[in-house]
Amino acid sequence: MTLIFPNRSRSFDEARKGVRFTGYDGMFEVRFLVEEAALGGTITQNSSEAAYLNAFDAARSSIQEAASRAYQHRRGNNFTLTAADFR
Repeated sequence: MTLIFPNRSRSFDEARKGVRFTGYDGMFEVRFLVEEAALGGTITQNSSEAAYLNAFDAARSSIQEAASRAYQHRRGNNFTLTAADFR
């Protein structure tokens, strides 16, 4: 099956300083966290929740592509995307 992202919701994870979102492989939910460094140079430790979510929204398509690549390499249900996943 293919990983899809029908739900556009995402949430800020203050403890991990990143943005969480989900994808689906059939009926299976796959959870992702995009780390701060992967969201781009405009995000800093002092950035607001809105800044994190806006950065995610601006890069949504490339984030979803990186998520799909990570999922294809190692099927699982929980992934952390780092800056290295976007190279």
